[in-house]
Amino acid sequence: MIKRALLALAPAVLLLAIPFLLRPAQIATTGEKDKEAEKLVIISAHNETIRYEYEQAFRKYYREHYGAEIELDFRSPGGTSSIVRYIADRYESEFRRSFESDPANGEWSAEIAAAFADPAIDRNPAAASPAARRARKMFLLSDTGIGIDLMAGGGTYDMARHAARGFAVDGGVRKRHPEYLADLPAVFGGNELCDPQGRYYGVVLSTFGICANPDRARELGVEPPQSWHELGDPRFYNLLALADPTKSGSANKCFETIIQQCMGEAATPADGWFRGMTLVKRIVANARNISDSASQVPRDVAAGDSLAGMAIDTYGMMEEEWNSRCFDGKPHFLYIPPKGGTAVSADPVQMLRGAPNPRAAQAFIDFLLSDAGQTLHCYRAGTPNGPEKHALRRPPIRKSIYARPEFRQYASTPDYNPYEAGADFVYRPEWTAPYYNLIRILIRTLMLEPRTELRAAWRAIAEAGGPEKVPQAMAAFERLPFEYGDIAKANAAITKKPGHSAVDVAAVCRRWSDQARADYIEAARLAREGK
Repeated sequence: MIKRALLALAPAVLLLAIPFLLRPAQIATTGEKDKEAEKLVIISAHNETIRYEYEQAFRKYYREHYGAEIELDFRSPGGTSSIVRYIADRYESEFRRSFESDPANGEWSAEIAAAFADPAIDRNPAAASPAARRARKMFLLSDTGIGIDLMAGGGTYDMARHAARGFAVDGGVRKRHPEYLADLPAVFGGNELCDPQGRYYGVVLSTFGICANPDRARELGVEPPQSWHELGDPRFYNLLALADPTKSGSANKCFETIIQQCMGEAATPADGWFRGMTLVKRIVANARNISDSASQVPRDVAAGDSLAGMAIDTYGMMEEEWNSRCFDGKPHFLYIPPKGGTAVSADPVQMLRGAPNPRAAQAFIDFLLSDAGQTLHCYRAGTPNGPEKHALRRPPIRKSIYARPEFRQYASTPDYNPYEAGADFVYRPEWTAPYYNLIRILIRTLMLEPRTELRAAWRAIAEAGGPEKVPQAMAAFERLPFEYGDIAKANAAITKKPGHSAVDVAAVCRRWSDQARADYIEAARLAREGK
């Protein structure tokens, strides 16, 4: 009986044993356990193409310089604005946990939450309470971290704010590689390229321009726009693609550039501010699509969903190259640097306080500024020290790269030098830099929230024959909640501080939005009446 049972089970046992019998013999080992790869955590709004090329090139660099393996762990909670909020929330949470772990510190309070990352205390400590000064000092002397090593990309404005608040620390490049920083200007075109204290470093240069679909333009019988002013022309109604500046830092920087150009062209900064904000209203009113990401704009234009849009040079040039490959070199997508409005700014990297892997974080910054890192951004795929699969078309920040003979041989855009392209535009930080966040809020409250009424008013004005035919309607359309002379006061009104809470800020924003909506309704009525 037992024998028959064993014989019956034999086929099943043999079937189960086949994988083990066919398994290849184990390769002899040294007995030494393989070391796990190090991890570098980077928070970034960079697209997948940039992330892929960064990881491939940096793994090679780290292996050669440190004899270790490294993995890049990219985190992306959204666009730059979302990343900034995420970092601020995480630092408050982690510092609070540290603060409350010691009973001697007392209870956590709203005052401490506001003070620990407030750079105003550094400038004027006498104006702060002893508790606020103590919290600020504790944070700046701490190694409070949020589990992230670096922030990559997003613009110098937000990184400068992180530096001032204490979220970023010196990456140490000035000590390790002073030759890198000697190869680039500290300031260009009015924009700071690197923090003097090393809390952020420009890696590549960025300009902003117009992307256009010439096929759509021919279909509609119009020429593609060549300047920021043309984007506000009524003939482009419902034909533009834009990114939301409340979610994309690069989009907000582009709008600031437009306003700066208008201020530079006007007789006075106040007049230019009014003209610039009015132009931004027209551009937003012309928008068909408003996406959360700046990288989506060129894709919308290339697909023909929109005729034109505002784009970062990198995204515009990458789409232009890809489009050219798809259509055998025929121009179905254009990137156009607008004359007089191509301000040059840096796209930086910064090391965050309490970085889990400071050695790798510093190495990554070194890599990005090294010859290999700089050429990775601007060379064609497959060239020496170039990317593996995709040309990134990102202009290097080190000036000497452009003068090298191999640059013209290997560069994806050998005739493009932002140091020359941006020479006709000088950024005046004193005009708008203190109000960068205010610009973002104004676009949201005056244009995005009442967007239905904004577009209806602009369409009614266009159907009435254009702005010149209905001056009263245009006057209502162009109204702003304050004049440039009161901009500092307005900025204070949307800034949280003791005695002015988030509820107060929200009330100001709601008042601006409600008034703008009423103005657009009035403008539409006046336009229909031909006034």
